[in-house]
Amino acid sequence: MMKKVPVSLLFLFLGLIIIFPLLSAKKIGAFTEKQSTIAFLKKERIKQDRAEFLQQRLKNEIQRYFYKAIANKSIVGAAVSIVQCDSVLLKEGYGRRKITEPKKIDHATVFRLGSLSKGFAGILAGIEVEKGNLNWNSKVVDFIPNFKVKGTQRTQKINLTHVLSQSTGLPYHSFTNLVEDGVAMQKVAKEFDKLNFVAEPGKIYSYQNAMYAMSGLMIEASEQKPLAQVLQEKIFGPLQMTTASATYKDLMKEENIAYPHRKRYGRFKTRKINNKYYNAVAAGGINASANDMANWMRFLLGSNQEVLSSQGIQEVFQPQVKIPGKHKYYQKWKGHQSSAYAFGWRIHNFKDRKTNKVSKVIHHGGTVSSYRTEIALFPEEDLGISVLFNCTTRLARTVIPDLKKIVRNVLSTPIPEMDTNTPAIL
Repeated sequence: MMKKVPVSLLFLFLGLIIIFPLLSAKKIGAFTEKQSTIAFLKKERIKQDRAEFLQQRLKNEIQRYFYKAIANKSIVGAAVSIVQCDSVLLKEGYGRRKITEPKKIDHATVFRLGSLSKGFAGILAGIEVEKGNLNWNSKVVDFIPNFKVKGTQRTQKINLTHVLSQSTGLPYHSFTNLVEDGVAMQKVAKEFDKLNFVAEPGKIYSYQNAMYAMSGLMIEASEQKPLAQVLQEKIFGPLQMTTASATYKDLMKEENIAYPHRKRYGRFKTRKINNKYYNAVAAGGINASANDMANWMRFLLGSNQEVLSSQGIQEVFQPQVKIPGKHKYYQKWKGHQSSAYAFGWRIHNFKDRKTNKVSKVIHHGGTVSSYRTEIALFPEEDLGISVLFNCTTRLARTVIPDLKKIVRNVLSTPIPEMDTNTPAIL
């Protein structure tokens, strides 16, 4: 006769039957979760490895390009920034700060920007408009009482849009000589009445420096502060452009400066840094490094919208007046269709000959006292390229499409398979 199984043992046996599968499932689940985590980390590591590989390849190709230019005596040196979306792909220096000295250009070396300053003035005006301090139709004379052009009606008509879009109707480069002679812009403001108009305001493109500088005076009147201070408070500071400035005094405080050079009899000669255009900051008086320009382009492509909203930036980039002709250097870039001037920026349309796709490029060039600079944004690719030269050079005419081609080739070239066998560390 079989013995009775104690009830306690029966409950223990049943408990084990119930609990064991649960424990096993939990263990299997934990194992599966761990394997998923390992797989995810491997994928992330591969992405990082590929990004680093492409970045190094880009660095090598850009370095090769500029070292060749230096060897050919096309340039003394350059500082380059390339950004995509919110990432800095490259910020490097090449060559020497002074051709007669061994100190090298790096990402923190400060250059003069020349007319790239106009883009800063356009954005700063956009900030003032967004905050309600100005509007695009604000009359110049309302902020600069001594401003005067030929004809009372025209004096009352010319507004911020006309000034920033180079469409005031005055002759090409009116009073640029006074800017270069260091004449105060408040004094120049009352001299415009000596000039005859070539067109009514808003009708044609006619590039200016002195008239463009009136935008800076309007902002100063709006803020009741020097323009250099407003730039620092509203752009340089918030964007962490730590070596950017807008005065000759601030430039000369920097130890890491690229000196200007000009070629004579086939050889580059170092020139003194002068104080030209610091009386017309909005037109050409800003200083910056490759590091500063990288932060500037990240902002222009959509970061730091607390400085200026995306809508505000697009208003600044809105084409205002057509740029005529076919002979300017940027009009000779492959696929060029048309150009217009916005608020301190040239807006180009390009057509791909294979696909017939039309794309936009936001661009400006600069020249001041033997410095030469270029900046371009490619919105559809979220790409920005800036190049600062410490010399006059023909290379500046093609450096943007040259570097764009290098970037495209590097980013589209297949790369070797990355090692996926190395265990991820948890």
